[in-house]
Amino acid sequence: MVIKIDWNEYKEFKRYSTKEDKLAILVDFMRSYYNINSPFDMYEIFSNDDIAQLLLERKNIQEAQDLEGYIFRRI
Repeated sequence: MVIKIDWNEYKEFKRYSTKEDKLAILVDFMRSYYNINSPFDMYEIFSNDDIAQLLLERKNIQEAQDLEGYIFRRI
């Protein structure tokens, strides 16, 4: 899946979010803007983006299953 995250749209989306966790906001953004709900698809996209990789590293998320667990625990 070749999707490049539109960080300008993310920043606009973030302005209206009630969440403070940037990764949680990014997950919501992916669901809303790109209509992607699969943690495995999200992880693939995130792992190919430098900024998203930093957000994953901050949460110690190293594979798609980690992201799936994060989503179901936090969101």
